[in-house]
Amino acid sequence: MLTIFNTAGGLALILLAMLMMTGGLKIFIGPKLKNFFREWTSSPLRGVISGALVTGIVQSSSAVTVATIGFVNAGILTLVQALGVIFGSNVGTTMTGWLVNLVGHGFKVEVFAMPILAVGVALRFMASRKRIQALGETLTGFGLFFLGLSILKDSFSGVAQNFGTGLITSSDIGGVFAYIFAGFMMTVLTQSSSAAIAVILMAASESVMGVNAAAAGIIGANIGTTSTTALTAINATPNAKRVAAGHVIFNVITGIAALLILPGLLWITSKFGHLAGFGNNTVSILALFHTIFNVFGVAIMLPLTPRLVNFLSKLFKTEQEDLSRPQYLDKTVVATPSLAVVALWQELLRLNDFVCSIVLEAIKLPLTKSETIKKKSELAFSLGQTVHEFVTKVRMENMTCDVAEELAQVIRTTRYLEEAVELSIDANALVHDFNIVKKLNCGNKLEQLFSDIQKIVTLSQKRERDNSQLVATDQFQFHYQETKAEFLRAVVLRELSSEKAEELLDKMSNTRRMAEQLVKANGTLGKYYYNVSEKEADI
Repeated sequence: MLTIFNTAGGLALILLAMLMMTGGLKIFIGPKLKNFFREWTSSPLRGVISGALVTGIVQSSSAVTVATIGFVNAGILTLVQALGVIFGSNVGTTMTGWLVNLVGHGFKVEVFAMPILAVGVALRFMASRKRIQALGETLTGFGLFFLGLSILKDSFSGVAQNFGTGLITSSDIGGVFAYIFAGFMMTVLTQSSSAAIAVILMAASESVMGVNAAAAGIIGANIGTTSTTALTAINATPNAKRVAAGHVIFNVITGIAALLILPGLLWITSKFGHLAGFGNNTVSILALFHTIFNVFGVAIMLPLTPRLVNFLSKLFKTEQEDLSRPQYLDKTVVATPSLAVVALWQELLRLNDFVCSIVLEAIKLPLTKSETIKKKSELAFSLGQTVHEFVTKVRMENMTCDVAEELAQVIRTTRYLEEAVELSIDANALVHDFNIVKKLNCGNKLEQLFSDIQKIVTLSQKRERDNSQLVATDQFQFHYQETKAEFLRAVVLRELSSEKAEELLDKMSNTRRMAEQLVKANGTLGKYYYNVSEKEADI
């Protein structure tokens, strides 16, 4: 019974240590992690290296994977970049095995762990800066991790003395699958493949578990780490779900491939182990197996990344996401500036219609949920960023002054639409506040203001060649000033608090800015649209 409690306590200490290390490092290096991934994932291979490096430091592939999904959600990383990081995180997590290997080699934990604990706790409670406190928490977790490993080692040593060695072995295919499942469940229950692998390696170090059984358990733990990713991606964006699916596919394919050639992979590991001077040390061999197994997986999947991206891109599609994908921007027109300009204007007409539909939805009654407007705004903004990037790729050679001017107009128009769609969130918030003022006179004025915006947006979609939008804009500006005056009057009459009035006026100002940006965009788009129409009429 004491052995069971010691084992559970050692595992609990390791899990606590993982939480402290991960939590501390998130604060200590978190602000720089985003820029690091953005700059060092320009190719899948660099993504692998970056993912391996960060995971090796953080000691949690799950934490890195969740962060990567967050970056994809925010549009900081593309699917290709994210997959490289995911592949690398599986290699980086093998660092746990090598740390366990230190304890397995008779490493005196107290000589190393106690000073680290002392320094970590001192920084945690004595430092004034939050980042230094986080570093202290990380060091404390690192020290506790080694103490937890030491407790596990002693626990399994007691099992070996009381019940003998070789209690858990794998002699047939049924046994192998049983140990894969055991490793998988240990990771699912602890939500840490590192903790599961630490238990497996410590059991193997005391000969409680055979090498084959331990190797199968490691494969299962590696597959089990996908459970965290799957849970994280439940309410994520389609692109983030694709990253999670890529993680699952990588780990499952790697696990199946390793299982199919398990005897050969263990033989290769043994040969490399002898060359490295590991001899018959079980923990060293298994740590090396874990590393080779994941590097093997990267070697299989890295060349297949383009195909995997194409496959994943077809999953989790939504109508809104299809709207955010460029339809006219093709790599084949980049080399010909005159064709590129035509494609860009066509794409901007689509973006304008998309933005107009979002604005109309944002200001309509009954209310649209703010989360819906925010998600659609992000998709429209993403399309705008794609237009920006495409402009920078257009070849400069043989570009005429007229084409250069048009490209400048494209960028200007894109900025108008991007700002308009960002401000639509404030416009929607103003509609949500309508119930507060609808019984007041300023409520009637505000409702008229929404009606004016709807008219401006509808005219932007129709692209009619007359002064109707100018007339609608003048009416809007007049009603805007009237509404503003009514809000101020409501404050004087104590019908509305000055704080709430100021908040509403800020949102109203942003709503006016949104309408103005749409009118500007319509002006530049109208010139292109009518020029093309006239040329087609001449033909």
